Amino acid sequence: MRGATVIPERVVARIAAQAARTAQSRRAALPPGRSGPAPPGASAAVRSGSVRLRLSMDLPYPTDIPRVCERIQRDVAERVAELTGLRVGEVTLTVRRLVTAAGANRGRVR
Repeated sequence: MRGATVIPERVVARIAAQAARTAQSRRAALPPGRSGPAPPGASAAVRSGSVRLRLSMDLPYPTDIPRVCERIQRDVAERVAELTGLRVGEVTLTVRRLVTAAGANRGRVR
């Protein structure tokens, strides 16, 4: 039996962070702001060929938060598994803050 290649957790976390940035732009594009949204954060715990991911990011408001989170989690899990060969057992996503577009309510009539 050949020895398994071990991918450091910090490398898996960087891959997950990049995948989260891509998923965020595809699934939940944030409005441009003065300083822009903070990049997604990611950490990884690798055990026996499996990984648990923790993500944190900003999301736009209004949006369907549960649906967007589920899609981002799925996108990140698929990308990390594809690039690392690890089985992604769990992806926990924490929403740091909800970002509204400046003037998003302008032009609304009641």
